[in-house]
Amino acid sequence: MSTFVSHLTNDLTQRILPPTTVPPSPPGGSRGQAKDELRALFVQLNQPVSGTSDASQHLGALEKLPVGDSGGFVANDDEEAALQKAVLGKLAVDLYAQALDVVLEDARRVEDELEWWADLERSSSSVALYFVQTFPLRLASLAHTILTTLRERNLPVHPSLFTPSSLRRLFPSRGVLRPNALSIALFPHLRSQPYSIALSVGRFPPASAFVSSPGTSVRSAYSTFVSTFVGLGCSAIQVVSLPLDLTKGECRHKHQELKRLRDERAEMLGTLVNMRDLLAASLDDQSPEGMTKLDEFSFALQQFVRGDAIDAPAGTVPSLQNIAAALSNTTGEQSSSALRTPSLYAQNLARPSRLTLLWPRLVLLPPLALFAAKTAYASRASMCQMGREAVETMKSFWEQWLLEPLRGVVKTVRAGGEDGVIVSRESVQADIDSLERMAIALAQEKLHYETPQLEALSRQIQMGDLTSVMQIYEEDIKQPLKSAITGTLLRTLFIQLQKAKVDIDQALAGIDKLLKSQELTFAFVGVAPALAIVYALGGYLRGIWTGGRGKGNYGGKIKRASIWLKMRRIERLLIAQPKSHHKVAHSAAAQPSSIPALTSGLLLLSVSHLRAYAENHLPANSRFREGFLEDVVDLEDPALGRAEKLRVLDRMWRSWGAVLGWGNAAESAR
Repeated sequence: MSTFVSHLTNDLTQRILPPTTVPPSPPGGSRGQAKDELRALFVQLNQPVSGTSDASQHLGALEKLPVGDSGGFVANDDEEAALQKAVLGKLAVDLYAQALDVVLEDARRVEDELEWWADLERSSSSVALYFVQTFPLRLASLAHTILTTLRERNLPVHPSLFTPSSLRRLFPSRGVLRPNALSIALFPHLRSQPYSIALSVGRFPPASAFVSSPGTSVRSAYSTFVSTFVGLGCSAIQVVSLPLDLTKGECRHKHQELKRLRDERAEMLGTLVNMRDLLAASLDDQSPEGMTKLDEFSFALQQFVRGDAIDAPAGTVPSLQNIAAALSNTTGEQSSSALRTPSLYAQNLARPSRLTLLWPRLVLLPPLALFAAKTAYASRASMCQMGREAVETMKSFWEQWLLEPLRGVVKTVRAGGEDGVIVSRESVQADIDSLERMAIALAQEKLHYETPQLEALSRQIQMGDLTSVMQIYEEDIKQPLKSAITGTLLRTLFIQLQKAKVDIDQALAGIDKLLKSQELTFAFVGVAPALAIVYALGGYLRGIWTGGRGKGNYGGKIKRASIWLKMRRIERLLIAQPKSHHKVAHSAAAQPSSIPALTSGLLLLSVSHLRAYAENHLPANSRFREGFLEDVVDLEDPALGRAEKLRVLDRMWRSWGAVLGWGNAAESAR
């Protein structure tokens, strides 16, 4: 049983309660035995019911109870009357739920076929493919029609009978708008929707047009040639496109017929839902009038299920027995019950079988696979080389562009940035020590510094102060030639060169510290392109895998687009309510409602898709799913009117539209 039906009838089941006060009854006797049987039957009914067979068995057990002249049970006390009503109410609710489930299942089956034909009709390429897929069946139907006609006329099967002239004599056309039997065999929908085509090949002008003047004759002949040529071209195009036009007309015809059946089922569903108020009122009423309302409901449901008029009610139990018998005949495609549509295959409205749809692939794929295998075997050397290169490329990319940079990132994090990038710390310190030794040696020889002065000079050199060396240099450049030959001018110049080298090393060390502080950033920048490629490729493959299974984020784009279409259809149904053109047996139990039965049934069909979507694709045990299902429950509630349900729809668009991407769903619904 569907969750929609369970939700609609659970409230009714909870209203059925056994009597709370049990007066003492004498042991033994018919009165005590009847109460015990009713209590046992009530306990059995509270267990899950497997189908109408259990209901029929329980109703058979009720036949043993005493019945009065009016067809109702005779109760000896209030407890027995309450038990009788509880049992009959539980049976009525179970049968009502089964009737709802049968009608809903049948309506959804018709709607699924309707949507399949609607999608097929919408695409010209799909129509052409459908014509190719059904072409063998059309040829078989054509051959069967010809052989049947020959057998009826006692004509021997001879190849000469299959010539166009012979077939024209066997199957003469009965008019432009009345196709012959061969056309109907190829396209059965022409029996109810004829298709006419007029071939225009042009016509020659009268003979008087050629004797008036040579110029007029030439113009007349030219215009006749052009019109004839254009007419032949248009006729050729019509002849070529005629099978596709007829196939599209067939899809349209089946679409319209299924739409009519869907509306009929939906109106029946809406009528059944409107009967719920009378059943609820009979269960809530604890007075004797409650049993009368239950009789009225059973009689109305019996009329609805059987689809025929009944003069007068025969009692609750006989009505429920008739309902159970009618529901037991609703199983299978060949059911004759009024609740189920006759076989769609018998009406030629169902989609073709899976073998019919797959035979072009089954026929074409083996030759194509063989051709591809031969081509691959002929160029196996180049393909093997290409495969090896592809493997090497992927391996190099994986190792050199992904793993190695990632190892570098890990190494950078573990090392902490101690090693230099441009210069090392030891190299800079070695240059500073060399400068210090050179300056101290010059100060000892030239300035005759003592140990304390040398220590102070060492500290000054570590801080970059060469004042003492520069003073010697200033004295030397006063006599540059003499100082260059006999003095210390060259030594002071070399010391200044060493000082410049130290300054350069220190500048490079500063740049090195800056680079080391950003080394982790550079490492991630180096590995980012490879990670982006892997992420994009993995997302694409995951989309192909999950999208093919219909999963993905909240069911995937296609599923969310279909739910967007259902939401739009629900709003359209509530705003522009369709008018009923079917003669459905509306029972007297149907209570007046602000929403007509047809609109209510179509609305429930679409809402059932919303419920199935929430149960199958939204996260389980989440507030998101619970909130969505609460809105679905409000749309299912027959007590809410048109204005209230429109407000519920506004809330759903506002609450779930952004989360489910309904704003961009139109692109996926093309």
